[in-house]
Amino acid sequence: MTTSYWLSEPTQPFPSVTVDNPDVVVVGAGVTGCAAALRLAQAGKSVRLVDGREVAGGASGRNGGFALRGMPAAFDVTAESVGEDTASALMAWTERAIDTIESLAGDAFRRVGSLRIAVDEEERDELRVEYEALVAAGFRAEWLEGSELHNPDQFTAALRHVPDGALQPARFVRRLAGIAAEAGVEIREHTRIASLDELGDATVVVCVDGYPSGLLGPIEGLVIPTRGQVIATEPIPERYFEVPHYGRHGYDYWHQDEAGRIVAGGFRDVSLDSEFTADERLTDNVQHALRSFVNGLVGRELRVDFAWAGIFGMVMDFLPIVGRAPGLENVWVAGGYSGHGNVLGFACGELVAQAVAGEDAPFLDTLDPARLLNADG
Repeated sequence: MTTSYWLSEPTQPFPSVTVDNPDVVVVGAGVTGCAAALRLAQAGKSVRLVDGREVAGGASGRNGGFALRGMPAAFDVTAESVGEDTASALMAWTERAIDTIESLAGDAFRRVGSLRIAVDEEERDELRVEYEALVAAGFRAEWLEGSELHNPDQFTAALRHVPDGALQPARFVRRLAGIAAEAGVEIREHTRIASLDELGDATVVVCVDGYPSGLLGPIEGLVIPTRGQVIATEPIPERYFEVPHYGRHGYDYWHQDEAGRIVAGGFRDVSLDSEFTADERLTDNVQHALRSFVNGLVGRELRVDFAWAGIFGMVMDFLPIVGRAPGLENVWVAGGYSGHGNVLGFACGELVAQAVAGEDAPFLDTLDPARLLNADG
């Protein structure tokens, strides 16, 4: 395990807060846990936020830095699964989450849009279907031909998701945690919860996405831990990829940060069986594929300054889980973002907090964790 580029920035300690006998203990201080803790504090709850590492030390500081609207599946695929009205409502919900992230993140967020890239005619046709479905439903989207892209020989077309952006995820989540601390949340880093018995009568909200917690009873392990490997190159003067790019059905993703580094991840399909794991170690075959891919994008060999891995939670129907943990008293869960956790994680953290606080919380039927117990296979 090596250091994430995002986690290499210097940090400042959070305001010191002590909460005795909290109403709610939030487990996991990534984007979901920080968003949930803040929202609960704003609702008048006394909240303790705990993490076995540091704030943003898991997937929230170890991803590719994309801020994407929607569900992990394409909009038209989601509509087939949950219905057009629900798919549209989910899309609008995540767009509002991006707006909120922008208001909180400061220089950690750049609203530049994103590009889903087609590498062949089959993927081009799929993107075209999604583009037409988005436009028909009233969402902002643009179509680009391959000739308009930086690498026209490699890519046949692209769909631009206009509201999306690029994120320094660890910086954003630490800012979110700081706001939560100022709102009265106690933050305990390097505190691992081994059993629900440790938490007394508090309501528990588990926000660990794909990292195994041991706290979720019958659904433990049904959100599948999946490794994502990422690299960040040396800074280069050319500005090729300021917009997040997402290609080959999500197996490749890359962009360029403000320092000029190309951040690229994916290629877990070169060894799919080995990438369904909670082990954050790097593997030679995926790292070689990432380096070769980036060198091919720019036409020369680039030095890799950072290489890291993080664990995200895969759910087979490509919808997150938010709600009561089945079979457990006073335990709630939010997670299962299937690699799209920066925005979905924030939105689901706020959503689970609304539910715990007794506020109106949409989508709980659609995102009910109990559905995992009834899934085929």
